Amino acid sequence: MILNNFKGLLPLALASILFVSCSDDDNAPEIPQEMPETTIVDVAVSDSNLSILVEALDEADLVTTLKGNGPFTVFAPTDSAFQAFLADNNFSSLDDIPEETLKQVLLNHVVAGNVKAADLETAYYSSSSTAGVDGKNLSLYVNTMDGVTINGSSVATADIEASNGTIHVVDKVIGLPNVVNHATYNSAFTELVGALTADGNTVFTDLLSGTEQKFTVFAPTNDAFTAFENPNGNELNSILSNHVIAGAALAAGDLSNSYANTAATNEDGDNLSIYVNTDDGVTLNGSSKVIIADVVTTNGIIHAVDTVIDLPTVVTFATADSENFSSLVGALTSEGQPDFVSILSSTTENNPFTVFAPVNSAFAALTAVPEGEDLTAVLTHHVISEANIVSSDLSDGLVSPATLQGDALTFSASGDSFEITDGAGNMGIAIVKADVQAINGVIHAVDMVLIPSASED
Repeated sequence: MILNNFKGLLPLALASILFVSCSDDDNAPEIPQEMPETTIVDVAVSDSNLSILVEALDEADLVTTLKGNGPFTVFAPTDSAFQAFLADNNFSSLDDIPEETLKQVLLNHVVAGNVKAADLETAYYSSSSTAGVDGKNLSLYVNTMDGVTINGSSVATADIEASNGTIHVVDKVIGLPNVVNHATYNSAFTELVGALTADGNTVFTDLLSGTEQKFTVFAPTNDAFTAFENPNGNELNSILSNHVIAGAALAAGDLSNSYANTAATNEDGDNLSIYVNTDDGVTLNGSSKVIIADVVTTNGIIHAVDTVIDLPTVVTFATADSENFSSLVGALTSEGQPDFVSILSSTTENNPFTVFAPVNSAFAALTAVPEGEDLTAVLTHHVISEANIVSSDLSDGLVSPATLQGDALTFSASGDSFEITDGAGNMGIAIVKADVQAINGVIHAVDMVLIPSASED
């Protein structure tokens, strides 16, 4: 019993001895106290010039977010920047801004990672705002060629450090940009912006600022405009429209080898097609390449391209889509054939053309490809001149105007599509891709080579 009591008293005795020893030693080292972390929010609270930002973060329920681990890079608008923003948008106070809008505007000032001013590059960055089209993260254009600007807002004070990231104070609130806004931020698009707004033109600024539909815009750079000589003398507004896909916001990852319709039209009001190829990057109509992809705005996505996309002829699509039409192009340009390229590129003679274009597998199915005059007859049997016959013009039992060869084609309904009977009486020829619309005609891809009455397979 005595031993057990002694064991219980021993720790107390030792503790007393240690306490007395430490108390008597004035030179004993102090135990370091852990300093509290100073987060981005704490830094903002301590700066009187950022008081409206702090108030906005509280109203948008983002305080906890920006006190988190991060790291974050925050472009922090000053009080005067917020006051200008409120006045420009007819808001009397932060309370007038819808909470979700305020939240997205604030998040558009936040980039993931701890990025110092010296590490910023002239490039596009993704903000934390999901106000982009289809819920995507908005893009920020950072320009470091003369100081640092972000979507036109300049960094006034850089590299204010916090425990969970870095603050750069900016002189303007960075709003939620649409397609037109983003085109104006990047000086590589000054030629494009000038073309879009020439002579007070508001067609494109009104269209591309709208919120009723989405847009995919292939934006030519200044170098692309400088190199473009408009060889066919096409109207500039039509050319510009040919760079816009209305109704869809397509990121580079959404694209595949396929056709889409642009906002440009022919004389009948049919939307022109554009051929997208993704075998090696993204190429449009066989000539224009995407060099910067996926600039996300509130109402669409911009892709910068290195060449102006001129209005396509039927030859444009035949040569661009080698996956389907390389055999046809080989036949059209073979030795001894008429100059089909010039004929089918024309926008002044015998056009528009309706071309039934055999795909590569159709040529491969032939026992032998005809030669000389026989080949000429076969090729001209696929072309109807002075007619732009689209799929909606077809009906069961319709007999076409004569082809350039002379024989007509007959159409019969087959489900939701139509099949063709050629001049030689071959039936069941399927249209596998309809309505590839050019400025001088339309192409329908077919799965068999059409044979005229005077020729044999």
